Amino acid sequence: MAAAQALSEIGYLLRQQEKERYRARAFSAAAWAIALQRPDLDKLARTDSLTSIEGVGDGIARVLKDVIETGQSRYLNRLREQMQQPGRDDESALDFKRYAGDIHSHTDWSDGRATMLEMARGAQALGYKYLGITDHSPRITVVHGLDAERLLAQSQQMAEVQEQVEGVTLLQGIEVDILEDGALDLPDAVLEILDIVIASPHVKLRQEPSAMTERMMRAVSHPHVDVIGHPTGRRPGSREGATYDFEAVFKEAARHGVVLEIDCDPARMDLSPEMARMALGLGCSFAVDGDAHAPAEFAYVPMGLWMARRAGIPEDRIVNFRPVDELTMALGRKR
Repeated sequence: MAAAQALSEIGYLLRQQEKERYRARAFSAAAWAIALQRPDLDKLARTDSLTSIEGVGDGIARVLKDVIETGQSRYLNRLREQMQQPGRDDESALDFKRYAGDIHSHTDWSDGRATMLEMARGAQALGYKYLGITDHSPRITVVHGLDAERLLAQSQQMAEVQEQVEGVTLLQGIEVDILEDGALDLPDAVLEILDIVIASPHVKLRQEPSAMTERMMRAVSHPHVDVIGHPTGRRPGSREGATYDFEAVFKEAARHGVVLEIDCDPARMDLSPEMARMALGLGCSFAVDGDAHAPAEFAYVPMGLWMARRAGIPEDRIVNFRPVDELTMALGRKR
């Protein structure tokens, strides 16, 4: 996992340079392959076989060998200095083996590429104790989001799937759009009966900062919002995120007990380690999620956990490290 996280961070830093976007994708893909396959890196390094890993060419193999032999990457350290994002002495120690479950995932009910049963079995294979099924709300029609009627039908399927998957508690939720005025894309009567409500900004991200601040303040103050998903909506290297008064919004989130997400999708990496560190100092708690649209994408979490570590976030401030009863109590505090 240390190797996967090193390659993931390299990909993240390279994404911030337009000319390096293809190399960034190569490093992210190699990190994903390692997180999925869990190869014996020591053995592969001894036999000069690191390039047998999918997506690992000679250049990435040299970086990997450095990590394996020294416990760190000189290339990553150079990139950190170049991008003025050096490592810190107060990074937290996070053990992925204690990660209890992912609360942000999608199925073929909206824009996911797998059935609910396939997603649940993927979580079961990882030893997760719970999985949040949080398909999209109707606002963005291209993702075929769920209205109240389809959420009811999904809940019936969830009951059937739950009977087929032991050891994993399925939590029904929604990733609801934060509309331009800060209202949500589903009525309160629907949101209040769900296990998890993730409110996310998806459109109009270049809204004027003061209006965007009002929009986000209204969302974090909503009584049925549990999590703010990928809080800036950014895509490093391709799309800037929203700009607003982050300190004011994060303070309000902490006041209402609303969790901020660190989305580990390599295309998002949102919140960034720097912004997550700011939010931590303002009293926020966090969810570290894969935003998975297929079972393989659960691997985004172990390869992206470096972001929370770099931000200095301890396990007790990350809801995914809590057992399911403590998680549901925390998410149900406002109902």
